[in-house]
Formats: sequence, C-alpha cells, structure tokens
Amino acid sequence: MNPVLDVQRVTGGYSPRKPVLHELSFTLAPGEMIGLIGLNGAGKSTAIKHILGLMQPHTGEIRIQGTTLAEDPERYRSALAYVPETPLLFDELTVEEHLRLTGMAYGVDQARYEQLATDLLGEFYMKPKRGAFAAHLSKGMRQKVMIMNALLARPPLYIIDEPFLGLDPLGIRSLLDKLVEVKREGAAIFMSSHILSTVETYCDRFIVLHHGRMIAYGTLAEVCAAAGFREGEGSLEEAFYRLTADGGSNGTIG
Repeated sequence: MNPVLDVQRVTGGYSPRKPVLHELSFTLAPGEMIGLIGLNGAGKSTAIKHILGLMQPHTGEIRIQGTTLAEDPERYRSALAYVPETPLLFDELTVEEHLRLTGMAYGVDQARYEQLATDLLGEFYMKPKRGAFAAHLSKGMRQKVMIMNALLARPPLYIIDEPFLGLDPLGIRSLLDKLVEVKREGAAIFMSSHILSTVETYCDRFIVLHHGRMIAYGTLAEVCAAAGFREGEGSLEEAFYRLTADGGSNGTIG
C-alpha cells in the first residue's frame, strides 16, 4: 500500500546554518493515525510547517500521495486539511459561510455538502450558531469551526496540531469519534498533542521528537522498547518521560 505521506531524511528550519529538524523520516499509510509528541521546542511545529509546504526542507523530500509540492502544488495542497493550534477564521463570515467556502475550495458536491454540513453542525452542537459571525464565537467554538471545515473537506490526509485546546468535553468526544470514522474510511491522520493518554489510545504509531531528532518511532511496544522497558511494560507517558528527561540518550535515532 502506497503511503499517503512520505517524509524522507528531512533536515530543515529557519536557517540552513542552524537547522531545527535533523534527518526526519517516516511514512503514514491510509487508515493510520500517527501521534507526534515532544517537549516544547522539540521541532513539532517546524515539522508540521514543512509538511504543509509553509517551509522548504534544506535537504530531504516530502511527498503526499506520491507528489511533492514543487511537482504539483494544487494536487499536493488539495490532498490535505489542516487544523492549527490557534483557530484562524474570517471574522465577518458566519459559521455556515465558512463551511460553504471550504466546500467550494475542495470541490465538494452540493448534495454531499448539504448532508456533511448538517451532520457536522449537529455532531459538534453548533446548529444554533450556524448564522453567527466568527467574531462573536468563543475560542472553543472557533476551534470547532476549524475542525468542521477539515472534516467537511474529506481529504486523504489530516494534519492536526493540538486540537483539544479550548474544546469542551463534548467537543473533544465529537472530534475523536469523527477521527475514528474518517480513519476507518481510509484517511491518514498526523496529530500532534501533549495529551499523551489520548494519543496512546487513538494512534497506531508514534514519533517522539527531541531536539529536532526522532529518538523513537513505531508502535507503543517499539517506543517502550526504545525507552528501555521490557516487553509488555510501560505506557506512552512513561516511555516519553524516560526518552526526554535525560536528553534522549535511551532512544534510537530514526
């Protein structure tokens, strides 16, 4: 099965003289969710910016559905949806107008749009706010609009950065349920989060990033083994603490 996202030996950052990422390599398959975890400053946001095409690698290559950004920018960008940590909306557009704009941008059929929009507004308890301007929404509601837009697009790849910040418990449950649904439909999900218990429960594989280097990568068992646990021992949180508390000397560079 060809990967949806293929990151190979990517070194990058804001300055070629001082890269933030070092030789990052991993693949993400259809129907798979990978959790990206690391301390503040580990390079998680920089990695996401490179995948989105907002930054160009100094060396290495990133492909989404077999193409690079340089080869086919439209195909590359249309294959992904991004939910940022801080919601970014147009203050003078309503919730429903944001959804319609996304539907048009991603070429969603009108009948399918109507069904998806209605379902999402109900699942995220936003029907009473469908006509509200973004400027009048709380942060949590703005985050829900970002999430609904991503789910409306139904792309092959979701890039999700700290999605739970500002969400109420019902919003978190709705998001997790929808991620399970789109994953079952074959979407690939790349999610960064500090809530390790949730990451452990929902993700298939994990990347532990430390000082811009991948110090562990794989299933929970593989990450725990990299942290020095015996087979069947350790949680993601315990492994993460061991791998990062001492500078990552227990881990293996991916």
